[in-house]
Amino acid sequence: MAFDINLLGIIACPVCKGKLEFNKEKDVLICKFDRLVYPINDSIPVLLEEQATALEE
Repeated sequence: MAFDINLLGIIACPVCKGKLEFNKEKDVLICKFDRLVYPINDSIPVLLEEQATALEE
């Protein structure tokens, strides 16, 4: 089962409440404003600040 991109319309970054972008190649959600990357585990986005990693250039 893959991540449902329709969720992007209703979920937001837990830090800034901004939009998230889906990176299909890495299977992660990205907040460009906060420069955070949120993992997706078994098609479920893990939107916890402590689970996020810094966005690499």
